[in-house]
Amino acid sequence: MKKRTLAEALIASHSPDPADVGAICSVKVDFAFTNDITGAPAINAFRDMGAEKVFDRERCAILPDHFTPNKDIAAAEQAKTARLFAQDQGMLYWEVGRVGVEHAFLPEKGYILPGDLVFGADSHTCTGGALGAFSTGVGSTDLAAVWALGESWLMVPPTVRVLFSGRRRPWITGKDLILALLGRLGTQGARYKAFQFEGGALADLPMDDRFTVANMAVEGGAKAGLFVPDEKTLAYAGARAARPFTALFPDEGAFYAETVEIDVTSLEPQVAFPHSPANVRSVGEASGVDVDQVFIGSCTNGRLRDMALAARLLRGRQVRDGLRCIIIPASYEVWSESLRRGYLTTFAEAGAVVCTPTCGPCLGGHMGILASGERCLATSNRNFVGRMGHPGSELYLASPLVAAATALTGHITDPREILSEEELKEVEGDEH
Repeated sequence: MKKRTLAEALIASHSPDPADVGAICSVKVDFAFTNDITGAPAINAFRDMGAEKVFDRERCAILPDHFTPNKDIAAAEQAKTARLFAQDQGMLYWEVGRVGVEHAFLPEKGYILPGDLVFGADSHTCTGGALGAFSTGVGSTDLAAVWALGESWLMVPPTVRVLFSGRRRPWITGKDLILALLGRLGTQGARYKAFQFEGGALADLPMDDRFTVANMAVEGGAKAGLFVPDEKTLAYAGARAARPFTALFPDEGAFYAETVEIDVTSLEPQVAFPHSPANVRSVGEASGVDVDQVFIGSCTNGRLRDMALAARLLRGRQVRDGLRCIIIPASYEVWSESLRRGYLTTFAEAGAVVCTPTCGPCLGGHMGILASGERCLATSNRNFVGRMGHPGSELYLASPLVAAATALTGHITDPREILSEEELKEVEGDEH
């Protein structure tokens, strides 16, 4: 029997076709979703192809998260289109006040599970790979066809095996791991390949950090970013699962197109400089770069552990005068638990503004757009020209620890200048 990588095993389990690398396979889709921006063209395509009903109301979803709460009339009309379609179909839909950023909300509520094959009309759908699901982004038209048929096609990608070895220190988060990888391989290093994340350094990596790593797989060109399921994966999914699931695993002796090893023992906090997520340097090389704004949130780093890390640094301290610090929990579960734990009070007392769960400024949407000449340090996933506003602005990417430290000083700062290793360990094991 052919030895399969995790990506090959996942596709093979959903296809009647031989799942050999490079083969185009018909696949059954377990879950298909879109948002308020890509939803409208998906709805139009669904109607244009003559479809009448989605294939399964419990496996098709719309999540209004990008421009919500509605930022303007156009956003309000888009959200209305999505809302009315979802009501007509009887499919999954969550309104503002109950929803969250799609890639945080869906795994949190158990709709993306180990062993799944998931299509989403958003490039960061790869986030679900943290659970050992083949979760990938598609265009609105492809998504509409999946809604109608419950199936689609995939070309089986080759796999890049990524081994994180060594001892991870408390100041090294999932964001630092994926930035280190992108700095090594570049934005095209895994073009139409699947990352398979393994290694001893991941054993104690919290699930929230694993979602961060998987989320940015697409920034390396990857079709999917897959963690091999372990006890943490199964415990997380088992506590949330909306339906039964079966985790899959790679075979010993499977063929990998490439193996990359990163020893994290001496890894420093990482920062991506403008204008590429792969333009990565250590935080020391960014030291002293002044910023006008800090953003902590997004589908990359808006989860509970991210809030905990930021709160630990900001507790009893003040955001630098003249700097804007914007914090957006990625879901209402994260928001409400952050409220219960006192994180939101900590943020407010420090002088940060806390917003309702939304994508917000990450894509230049709202709640923190940059003006010309302004500079922001963000925990989001992309820093292309004009990503967060004016094309003359600059965007740096880093972990919540670096972001919170930077908010205190007004320039990019190593969190070890604020907290000791022992203090950082206080939240090291904090799981969602």
